[in-house]
Amino acid sequence: MSQHTRQGTTPQTIPPGGAPAPERTGAPDGRRLGLTLGMLVLPMYVALGAPSVALPAIGRALAVPFGATAWILAAWSLTSALAMPVAGRLLVRWSPFQVLVAGVVALAAGSVLAGAGPALSVVIVGRLIGGAGAGATVIAVFAAATALPGRQRIRALGIIAAASATASGCGTLLGGAVTAWLGWRAVLAIPALALPLLLAALPSRRALTRSGSGSGSGSGERNGSTGRLDIVGAAVLSVLAGSLITLLQAHSVGLPAPVTLVVAAAGALAAVGLWWRVRSTPDGFVPRRVIASRGFLAAGLIGGTVFAGYYGVLFRAPSLIEQATGGGPLEAGVLLVPAAACSVLAGRLVGTLTDRFTGWQVSAGLAALTVVGVLVVALFTGPIPIVLGMALTVCGFAGAQAVLVGLAPDLVAADDRDTAQSLLNFMNALGGGIGPAAVAGLSGIVPVPVALAALAALPLAGLVLSLTRRPTAGRRPAPDAMRGSPR
Repeated sequence: MSQHTRQGTTPQTIPPGGAPAPERTGAPDGRRLGLTLGMLVLPMYVALGAPSVALPAIGRALAVPFGATAWILAAWSLTSALAMPVAGRLLVRWSPFQVLVAGVVALAAGSVLAGAGPALSVVIVGRLIGGAGAGATVIAVFAAATALPGRQRIRALGIIAAASATASGCGTLLGGAVTAWLGWRAVLAIPALALPLLLAALPSRRALTRSGSGSGSGSGERNGSTGRLDIVGAAVLSVLAGSLITLLQAHSVGLPAPVTLVVAAAGALAAVGLWWRVRSTPDGFVPRRVIASRGFLAAGLIGGTVFAGYYGVLFRAPSLIEQATGGGPLEAGVLLVPAAACSVLAGRLVGTLTDRFTGWQVSAGLAALTVVGVLVVALFTGPIPIVLGMALTVCGFAGAQAVLVGLAPDLVAADDRDTAQSLLNFMNALGGGIGPAAVAGLSGIVPVPVALAALAALPLAGLVLSLTRRPTAGRRPAPDAMRGSPR
């Protein structure tokens, strides 16, 4: 039963461990499925941090300015975020396993192309393709995990979150080692390892198919979305996200002023277009009933701000450690390993915390940890404070990913679960792109500590939102609520 109906709980809380939701007979084991899916996300999260240490070598090898290589990171973040809501809509017809296979194939193909690219333009095209595959893979992974009942869902999400945070935190270490021993092309090709890892998911294929939103529920015709994809809605959301990331990257890549103005205008028009589309097409690419659900936008904004804090620190921490120790990227990566290991602790503790507190209370604590972590890195010098601050942001990232994605099914009608989960991941990923871009842009204007201190304002806003704007008790929307309703 995908309804996740519980007695004695409100739809905006994660149920206490003393009164777990009844679990289906023969339901997949959350720990086993979490380990399988966690292995699949390892290469794509490594791809977020590993290339950053290889950018100088890429610039020299391809004879391009260093600033231009920032698009290698931006391209991945952009298409990864944009692919998530698209993949969520595909789950209306496809099982998570089918979306997973398509995503991993695109991820591997794009990464191989990026690693073999003879010019920067080809490398960027490969990163665009690989990022899209990564976004689809993430959505398939979380769709399978969130379909689990009760405690199994939290257990699987905790393992996946720990795997993703560990992989992203160790990305600089792996990137430095691979760059030194095998070269920068091998670094860009690392995500292709997801293809052989897909074989590990084959024994769980039945569970992944059974967890699909369309299996056995007749949901292939839900939400009025099976006839066609809302191309206009997808386009305006894509332009809006692309414009935002491009504008944040404009200073660091030296984007000419006229081009910057054109991008800003396109983003403004896309924002207006998205607002109009949501109001005029309730069952469109961004369903009005989903974003209007009590607590949904708050959860997305909280997650986005926490991700921004974590990835902003991840972007600067390796270079700050190099400056403090006089070492290279490999040494910086080694020092950051203890911080990455904290993600395992956070993933294990999140289930215990949600037994005693609501998901909103836990998310407030995780946002507070992220604020403190960012400020520690901003205000103190030396490798130990940097590693400590990084560890705090790692805990915030890993915990928020599990708690907020796990909360999504309880904020919307059961038929909208996959759409809500994909849009929530979209906002999280977009926040992850905003953090490094904001720090990079501000660092060219103000000292790095000031830029990081300014970054702390984002998770602080998430903390305030989780404390002041969290939803009150209410009933979850019925599956047919607002379907085809007028504006």
